[in-house]
Amino acid sequence: MSAMPVPQILGSLLMVPVGTCPEWLVAAIRGAIRTGASWQETADRVAAALRPELPRPDLLLRPAQLSGDAAGYQTHLLHAEPDGLFSVAAMVWRPGQWTPIHDHVAWCVTAVLQGAEYEEIFAQRDGVLRVAARNRNAAGTVTGFAPPGDIHQVRNAGSGVAVSMHVYGADLTRLGSSIRREYHLPIT
Repeated sequence: MSAMPVPQILGSLLMVPVGTCPEWLVAAIRGAIRTGASWQETADRVAAALRPELPRPDLLLRPAQLSGDAAGYQTHLLHAEPDGLFSVAAMVWRPGQWTPIHDHVAWCVTAVLQGAEYEEIFAQRDGVLRVAARNRNAAGTVTGFAPPGDIHQVRNAGSGVAVSMHVYGADLTRLGSSIRREYHLPIT
């Protein structure tokens, strides 16, 4: 894999919600996380709660937000739980946009609402990254994961705008991002 420039993450610093999160969605997430389970079990429960009914992108974001930005993918905060237990964000990806290789501060659930996301999952060993899996997540795909083992890179390799919803077990109004660290190691 050749070196790529690190994309600019655009949008607000995630200090205040800039989109809309339906109350039924927030209630479903609350119900899934209030069980005291491990991070992976929590991610699995939230993913299971979201699978039956995902919102349309136009219920979450305004048309101008749904068109994306040519400079890089955008993250829009939709909801931050008042007690800091979780946040919901929507990401808008134009064709060819990607994240750096990164991991997260807590559990995460992703739901592809439009288009497809292409994900590479990595394992770190002896100072290098090894590709552990490659996934094409089409619209309707909901997945959950938790540290450790959450090193990945996501991209829109499709020809249209992709939109995904992300639920993080962290307060993005305080942290600004769910990314714990970026990885700039050789890939084997």
